[in-house]
Amino acid sequence: MNHNTNTRARLLISCLDQPGIVSAVSTFLHQYKANIVQSDQYSTDPSGGMFFMRIEFDLFEDGYEFSLIRTAFTDVAKSFNMDWRMELASRRKKMAIFVSKEDHCLFELLWKWRAKEIDVEIPLVISNHPNLKEQVEAYGLTFIHIPVTKSTKKEAEQKAVELLHEHNIDFIVLARYMQILSPDFVGTFPKRIINIHHSFLPAFIGANPYAKAFERGVKLIGATAHYVTNDLDEGPIIEQDILRVNHRYTTEQLKVAGRNVERIALARAVTWHINDQIIVHGNKTVVF
Repeated sequence: MNHNTNTRARLLISCLDQPGIVSAVSTFLHQYKANIVQSDQYSTDPSGGMFFMRIEFDLFEDGYEFSLIRTAFTDVAKSFNMDWRMELASRRKKMAIFVSKEDHCLFELLWKWRAKEIDVEIPLVISNHPNLKEQVEAYGLTFIHIPVTKSTKKEAEQKAVELLHEHNIDFIVLARYMQILSPDFVGTFPKRIINIHHSFLPAFIGANPYAKAFERGVKLIGATAHYVTNDLDEGPIIEQDILRVNHRYTTEQLKVAGRNVERIALARAVTWHINDQIIVHGNKTVVF
């Protein structure tokens, strides 16, 4: 059977665990002549815990529109009180990148985007500094400088939100964007803002964490990618990674190691988000 990626769809489900969920979903897809190509599920506790599921399926019947199937699934979802979403794999998500002066996470994403390793549209890159304008525009992308000061923070955020809506942005990546976003901004894009930070938190808070880490002789450098919530750096964790270091590393070498691990963890988290591999439940994620 020829596989056409235009017919590949993904279904993500979370609900209270109860008998008959898998059967109901499979029967529904079978009714619409869909072919399940991958199915993953996870239960926190079979007796009354939470149930999570991700299914990839192909639609081969020309008569069935994807939108029709998505609408029809509402009945199944209601009967199990599901939190769910269904996406076409072929729909390219629109990603906005926010960046300040540090470029390592930005360039990792742009390089992967140009290499078609992350299949998204990038309508705009927003920065509170003008420094990276030329480099971003060299990729043929739109760079927008929105300066932020204490007195203009609200207006700057409002301008950014308007631009994001104007371009129908699906999600935002903070590629070392050194501004704290207001609850209003975060609330406008729930579970749709991905951030990266070093994993010294909460051990080395504030300025110069690498100098503090050097003084303590740390042996592991890490990074955490997470969804942004109103609790600073405490949203649902998507991915973490580490690099081993030793006493020979200078503060500067620790920073380089830190930048490397941040790039890797962030790019991985972004890839999983694009591929609809993440279900957020409370302050945790289930990554399939």
